[in-house]
Amino acid sequence: MIDHRFISSLREFPSKLRARLLIAGLLLAGTGLIRDAYAHRLRSQGRDGAVVFLRPATRAIQILIVVIALLIWLDNAGFNITTILATLGIGGVAIKLCSNAVSGTTSYSLRQVGLTSSCILLLAACSSQRVMMPTPNVYVDSDAETYEILPQELKSTHVPLFYVTDRLAEKDENGQLKYGYGRSASLAFGSAVVDLGEDISWEQLLDASRAQKRLKKVSMKVQDIHEITRGPNTPIPYTEIDGEIVEDPEYVAKRRAQGEIFRKSVVHQLALTPRKEVFVFVHGFHNDFDDAAFAMAELWHFLGRIGVPIVYTWPAGHPGLFGYTYDRESSEFTVYHLRRVISYLASFPEVEKINIIAHSRGTDVAVSALRELTIAARAAGNNPREYYKIHNFVLAAPDLDAQVAIQRIVGDYLTLSANRFTIYTSPADKAIGWSSKLFASPRGRIGNLQVMDLPEELRKAMERSSANFAFINFLSSSDKSDSNADSFGHSYFRNAPTVSSDLILMLRDDLDPGPPDRPLEYLGAKFWRVPPGYPATNQ
Repeated sequence: MIDHRFISSLREFPSKLRARLLIAGLLLAGTGLIRDAYAHRLRSQGRDGAVVFLRPATRAIQILIVVIALLIWLDNAGFNITTILATLGIGGVAIKLCSNAVSGTTSYSLRQVGLTSSCILLLAACSSQRVMMPTPNVYVDSDAETYEILPQELKSTHVPLFYVTDRLAEKDENGQLKYGYGRSASLAFGSAVVDLGEDISWEQLLDASRAQKRLKKVSMKVQDIHEITRGPNTPIPYTEIDGEIVEDPEYVAKRRAQGEIFRKSVVHQLALTPRKEVFVFVHGFHNDFDDAAFAMAELWHFLGRIGVPIVYTWPAGHPGLFGYTYDRESSEFTVYHLRRVISYLASFPEVEKINIIAHSRGTDVAVSALRELTIAARAAGNNPREYYKIHNFVLAAPDLDAQVAIQRIVGDYLTLSANRFTIYTSPADKAIGWSSKLFASPRGRIGNLQVMDLPEELRKAMERSSANFAFINFLSSSDKSDSNADSFGHSYFRNAPTVSSDLILMLRDDLDPGPPDRPLEYLGAKFWRVPPGYPATNQ
């Protein structure tokens, strides 16, 4: 029961605050009752071993409720909650709390108690300044003139990017353009600049880009966000005439005009590089606009600033308890728009190759778009690989159910829709592990997949396939230095110098897996392993 002194003390607070604190008190009492009810049910089923996990899970939820109640009280008292969170490092405490609570629990306790939702809420409170990814091993102490041969326009600490987004446009406190997590029915195309390092020179940036241990962190900042054009709202009005779909001519004209502006901007940037390619990055869950821009800017920088970098950023980053469910549905909402973007780029005669790199939840967006495009192309009698010019299709830490992904990727022949189809996986990826438990994936998630997890029939299908398809497996436990920058093991494509090196060798140097130039270890069934110290072969 709730202490009567707690009820009496509420009378001293404003009515709305009283109601919220009363709800917090009821939730605290309710968690204990629910725990006891579950414990009784488990014992009646003869599952006494599962009861032991209820107490730490309940305690974690109760701590969460107390923290939220405290933040509500502080906010009502006039304190700046954002500043408090950043100053006290509550985000880091939350991560540790969730990690300790989840560690050792069964999938039953995670699903039934709903602890994952609590972790997501606390993780959303974490805020820190983004710094440039660790130097890939392939660049450490390298004397290659990757940057020296660049045109003068690209020798700058300011990285120019294009972006395409269906995020809702907003204004910040200074009246400047920004994009939040709201969904927009129209597709916007624009440019932005990511500053790599404050008050450092181009030469200092190059030194940092070749140093294994930097003397100073290279902080990043997004600036100069400029929306160049915006298309009509979708879906476009249409009708059926003699069995054929006819879209409204006015809307079609607006869409074509947007596509032409997009093309001219891309072509202008292509003139600065001998590689007539575009690199499209599709981000994952809970990433905001800046997160996506940072990832593309640092990746493009280490690719040697070849081709044209484009960020495809969709309406993710919803705060709070239901952020994951909102982002998940936003990832479904955006598939139509990504499909349009790929079609746009493929229609530009100046673009010779399209490279798509997707991470986490963004892999579902990319796979869904590619699947729909593939089906449409084959129905029209076209080879999707040639029609859409997709050279590399990369899935990093994919948050995809293994059975669903295999049906879509292998069953619908998507591996034949790109010249090179690559999936990066890691059994140490905790975020994918939690997702697997949350969704009760029978065969796990693709992001954790290892060669021994393949069913025999799938192994045979993989070995017989003529597709240029590869799983790249990263075992972070074998190379501790790689995982220090990412406690969850989910962003290893940028935080692990071995994995980022492999990504660069594939995209920059256009290499297939295998020695001598891309010396991965072959495990069979199109699985390769990133060895410690990669790409060095003497370790």
